[in-house]
Amino acid sequence: MAANSFMVPLGTPAPAFDLTAIDGGNVSLQDLKGSPATLVVFLSNHCPYVRHIETGLGALATDYGARVSIVAICSNDSVNYPDDDPTHLAEQAKRAGFAFPYLLDDTQEVAKAYRAACTPDFFLYDSQLQLVYRGEFDGSRPGNAVPVTGESLRAAIDALLDERPVPGEQSPSLGCGIKWKPGNEPA
Repeated sequence: MAANSFMVPLGTPAPAFDLTAIDGGNVSLQDLKGSPATLVVFLSNHCPYVRHIETGLGALATDYGARVSIVAICSNDSVNYPDDDPTHLAEQAKRAGFAFPYLLDDTQEVAKAYRAACTPDFFLYDSQLQLVYRGEFDGSRPGNAVPVTGESLRAAIDALLDERPVPGEQSPSLGCGIKWKPGNEPA
């Protein structure tokens, strides 16, 4: 069932995290400090909305390179959704050309802290780790014939990097609802 992002209030500080990466080691929010822009993306492997834009996201990461710190987080229950286990996420990262850490939120506490609702769900922060954009990658959805360009997210990143105000009018992301472990659903 499709879900929209919650549209967390702009200016909200990025919640701290320290998570295991699918390729080993840990990555924390502290590791991303110092970048002019930080993008935290909640993803999954099984969701058709994510699969629809995944190579576009890989291209966006390549295009912006070191100017934007990017991490992806999978918070889905991989017991009931085995396509979202570390092995399948690694296959996705390779397939999509993800050149950024892909992290596991096994407790789902990070998804709750960010108020992530769906995959994909995008959260862009400024150099002070204050939220400046939350919303869609672009207007493309599976089956709507709109090209995957990342134009909504790219416009926000470009404004941030150019030290211009990020437009406040933002459209929510749409995707698969996060697959919460039984009894772990947010209140």
